[in-house]
Amino acid sequence: MLMLLPPSETKAPGGDGPPLNLDELSHPELNPVRRKLADALVDLAADVPASLGALGLTRRQEDEVARNAALWSSPTLPALERYTGVLYDALDIGRFTKAQLAKARGRLAVASALFGVARADDRIPAYRLSGDSSLPSLGSLRALWRPVLEPVFAGMDELIVDLRSGAYAALAGIPGAVTVRVVTATGKTISHHNKAYKGRLAAALAKTGRAPSTVEAVLSAASKAGFEVKRTGDREIDLVIVH
Repeated sequence: MLMLLPPSETKAPGGDGPPLNLDELSHPELNPVRRKLADALVDLAADVPASLGALGLTRRQEDEVARNAALWSSPTLPALERYTGVLYDALDIGRFTKAQLAKARGRLAVASALFGVARADDRIPAYRLSGDSSLPSLGSLRALWRPVLEPVFAGMDELIVDLRSGAYAALAGIPGAVTVRVVTATGKTISHHNKAYKGRLAAALAKTGRAPSTVEAVLSAASKAGFEVKRTGDREIDLVIVH
């Protein structure tokens, strides 16, 4: 099983690893697009106002442009340590045991506007690029990623639990993926705490003894972990939140 998490706009600063080396990342077939995007972000960072506009940032976020300018030289962290925010706070890998972390490394990956998909241990720098961005020199990310990213997902022989948000789901379709919707007891979609609940679910499934390989196994593992879940389609699951 592979759980595909959405990224976060916020990233942990710094790192203890060497600068970005695309050849050391998983899924090397994505490297041509990764390099094209990284180079475009670095070039764009030379024009701060243009960067702010293209990335949807304000003047108070000029440090994000500086991060992009240093993409090829700044230190790296494993992807699971780089992303921060509500979902990753709920995932809380810092509290995993060594055995749990070993399982999580094989079961968790992050959808990324810059890298396409980053496996848990892929070392990446801090950067700023959103899934719905459009870069002046390259156009929309969807047009760049779909032709190369969809075959990568289609070639995976493990069950994929797709927890991506809409902007990242648009970058590539995943045939056969299990999708999860966070809803109230009445079936109303929850938006405000959606990320936190998905983070908790990902943590539970990452720790479970045997990785689920079917929709039924995902439902069983989630239920045993204390979640109320129900199957609403062939590969659709509702995570029901009772207040």
